[in-house]
Amino acid sequence: MSWSLPTAAATYTVDLAEDGAGLVLQDWSDQPARAWQPAARQGFETDLDRLPSEFSALGSRQVRGADLVLDHGNGLVGARLVWDGDRVDLLQDGPITRLTAVGRDTTGHLTVELVIETSLEHDVVRKWVTLANSGVSTLRLERAFGPAWELPLGPGASVDYLAGAWSREFTPFAIALPAGEFTIGSRQGITSHTFSPTLRVAPLDRPDGQAHGQAYGLALAWSGSWRMLVDAPPFRERVRVAGGVDDEATVITLQPGESFSTPPMLGVFAPDGADGVRRRWHEYQRRWLARDLGPDHRPIVYNSWYATAFDVGQDHQLALADVAADLGAEVFVIDDGWFAGRRDDRSGLGNWWPDPEIFPTGLEPLISGVVARGMRFGLWVEPEAVNPGSEVLFAHPDWIYRADDRPLVTVRGNQYVLDFGRPEVLDWTESWLRDLLADRRITYLKWDMNRPVSDGGRRGDDHGRQWSMQHTEGTDREMRMLHEEFPHVIVEACSGGGGRIDPAVLALSDVVWPSDETGPRDRTAIQHGFLSAYGPHVMSSWVTDEADRLDTEPASLEYRFVVAMAGVLGIGSDVLAWTQDQRTRAARLIGLYQTIRRTIHTGRVEFHGLPADPVHAVEYGSPEQTVLLVYARAARAESVVLAPKTVRTDRTYRLVGTDRQLGGADAQQGIAVPFSLAPDADVVILQALP
Repeated sequence: MSWSLPTAAATYTVDLAEDGAGLVLQDWSDQPARAWQPAARQGFETDLDRLPSEFSALGSRQVRGADLVLDHGNGLVGARLVWDGDRVDLLQDGPITRLTAVGRDTTGHLTVELVIETSLEHDVVRKWVTLANSGVSTLRLERAFGPAWELPLGPGASVDYLAGAWSREFTPFAIALPAGEFTIGSRQGITSHTFSPTLRVAPLDRPDGQAHGQAYGLALAWSGSWRMLVDAPPFRERVRVAGGVDDEATVITLQPGESFSTPPMLGVFAPDGADGVRRRWHEYQRRWLARDLGPDHRPIVYNSWYATAFDVGQDHQLALADVAADLGAEVFVIDDGWFAGRRDDRSGLGNWWPDPEIFPTGLEPLISGVVARGMRFGLWVEPEAVNPGSEVLFAHPDWIYRADDRPLVTVRGNQYVLDFGRPEVLDWTESWLRDLLADRRITYLKWDMNRPVSDGGRRGDDHGRQWSMQHTEGTDREMRMLHEEFPHVIVEACSGGGGRIDPAVLALSDVVWPSDETGPRDRTAIQHGFLSAYGPHVMSSWVTDEADRLDTEPASLEYRFVVAMAGVLGIGSDVLAWTQDQRTRAARLIGLYQTIRRTIHTGRVEFHGLPADPVHAVEYGSPEQTVLLVYARAARAESVVLAPKTVRTDRTYRLVGTDRQLGGADAQQGIAVPFSLAPDADVVILQALP
């Protein structure tokens, strides 16, 4: 018997294997479901090794990899899973289709509930399992991945992924995997700068990025330590992608009656290749993953960090606010340095009240001054971190992560991490956040996390090796509290740049900070990779005066603005140091952005070339507009023509800034870029006519 779970444009079809062997993927495509049969026997494989199983366990499979590794504590390792066909239920609720299957270990100690969910409103398939201890003794899950994806595209695969480091996050990489395993992940307690938990997998005969033909996008909605694994068995027509919480340091303990639900695995099928995967991720993130509070939900931010660093002063902040308001900023955010004892990055974290020397009467005068200038007010916070001299650490030295009597590991000066797996730490955090936000004129929080978690765990705690999972769940709890109790507060997620960006964070925040690198040419490369998996509506991007670290070709002020226009525009420069000419140009550019912001945030994204090219562009298309953000180098050709991809042939457009009108078919033949904004950057706008 098979079950079909439809998405907006494809169908995910599963079958029940014989003899209670469990659910298997029959097909996943936009065509009628293909018949399936177990793979031909190879070597020493068992019957279960030959199945494209949705969820497998060590002890059921003997040769192929397993999603579950279980220690019963008495020398018995693994699980022989048996699935009951009578306990497979398909529920349809409006556009949602949900399949639930229940299995058990033959010992009777473990119950498994597998859920697959689709919607007719988008193309994302969402899967997870819940593992419950139904016995009388402790179980330890040494690996607890979610349901896997047995992709029908082998032998072998081409795999695209995003990797990097601080200041160069989201660099695209690709490998050809004819046979073998490929794995990425994080051991840091956060998503990490090193890898992003998303993969694009396509047939091996298209190693060029799969611009055409089928491709699959897979992602893990998890913000702690994690791992994703691609397994391409030799000569097999299926390639398996698995993933979940990190299985190197994490061990999940289930006492009798306890259960654990794996982070959701998300997947999309795209018959139109890499471009189709990107479009489907963006659509899902924009319309179904993130909340949207209206046109002011992702405003233009002025952040004072680059102008002041830790040298925060009330009069100086108000002077910056004067200029920011004149430029057109909609929110004024004080970054690090506003709270008690914060003079550098070695002190003050944990003292979450205004520094009495800087703000003797509190933040009220500054907030009132910012609001009077027509802007909203926001603050930077780092709730998970603490410095040794803070009052909370003095009162509760056991609230930080520390492995027994090992010397404390410090990062970024003298900084530790609070144990967000402790309920008392979460209660304390919620308390000071509520106190801080009691002034409801504070409507923006930049939540930062500037270091990995080191030596996590708790001596004597049977669940201590779940610290990464518990820390992530604790952070999620605090962000949910902000959404529920302070829905008017915009939350920007940051982690030393792009160290914590994944679908789970996108569901709990409103914008994310992709990188601390704000040099404009380096930033175009970072944003190119970011936009391959994540939408522009969450991509916070600032105009600053910072130099590039890698790509040092000079860039104009206009170039910097056009880079920042590619997502959620912000200003981070010391605007008091700008000349009047720079301020006038900046105000004009902010006004330009406001005319295209809706299209940038909601339009379809298409690429023209790469950041290293003499000219490249990012295109955004909505029913009302097509916008091309164009970036150029000194070596560009005299004449540059770009062919928009998002115009409609049945519409007529006005080329903004000219009297020219042209049909969509004519526009598709190419438009000359005038570079009227600056020699190295331009914004081309096609406005649809009624």
